[in-house]
Amino acid sequence: MFKSHFWYHKRQRNGIFVLGIAVLIFQAAIVFVDFSSDEKVDIEKVKILQFQNKIDSLKAIAIENRKPKIHPFNPNYITDYKGAQLGMSLDQIDKLLAFRKTGNFVNSEKEFQKITNISDSLLTQISSSFKFPDWVVKRDKNTNITTFKSTRVYAKKTKHTSTTKDINKATKEDLKTIYGIGEKLSERIIKYRSKLQGFSMEKQLHEVWGLKQETATKVLLVFKILRLPNIQKINVNTVTFRELLKNPYIDYELCKLIFNYRDEVAELQDLTELKNISGFPLDLYDRIVLYLVAY
Repeated sequence: MFKSHFWYHKRQRNGIFVLGIAVLIFQAAIVFVDFSSDEKVDIEKVKILQFQNKIDSLKAIAIENRKPKIHPFNPNYITDYKGAQLGMSLDQIDKLLAFRKTGNFVNSEKEFQKITNISDSLLTQISSSFKFPDWVVKRDKNTNITTFKSTRVYAKKTKHTSTTKDINKATKEDLKTIYGIGEKLSERIIKYRSKLQGFSMEKQLHEVWGLKQETATKVLLVFKILRLPNIQKINVNTVTFRELLKNPYIDYELCKLIFNYRDEVAELQDLTELKNISGFPLDLYDRIVLYLVAY
């Protein structure tokens, strides 16, 4: 009876053998065959790329938000700092400030460019943010577009004999003998000459606001620097911040740079060391040092 349960005939034994072979094949397939799906990897790659694109777009938005925004502003009230942000040079800013000091206002984009001499490209870039008073806007809208020929009345100038050929001693009447120099320009030249404590080089005359290059050339054909002015110089190592700002070619930012450099080196041994300052205007060096000494 016990033996009958463990006794198999030939067909049963063949079946058991085949079943064993199938189990071994199945186990080998599980161990050695890679059932991973390429499609799954591709899906993961797509998700990673989408995530990376989202990060890149957020970075671009953050960078754009950090850029300084130019809000509408009245160009008549541009400061040194605002002008520098807009891309204007110090010379262009100074021309605008000098014009405003005369009590006049800029009332159009063309007038702004004429006074500051900024390039067409810079004007196009910043003029979209100009905001003039309402009455100016209304006036421009109501102005007839037709171009009228301006009629100028030239007063006869009384003859005047120059008292000197030295530009540092020339009076208003002396300067007015030059064609193109009137009352206002002659006053402006003398005022700027006083600010400089006298012209030390001819190119300084070209810095006078409103004085055309060709007119300045005419002046220099008649008047020369016959004697250098006696400029009151100050020691760059002991001068105070406020005193240094009186230098006609030094603004607030440059003054800070000079003082920071002076703190680093303790004492300047020679004025040429100013050229070592990062951001120092090398084109103005020869004029800045007219008012400084180092000892």
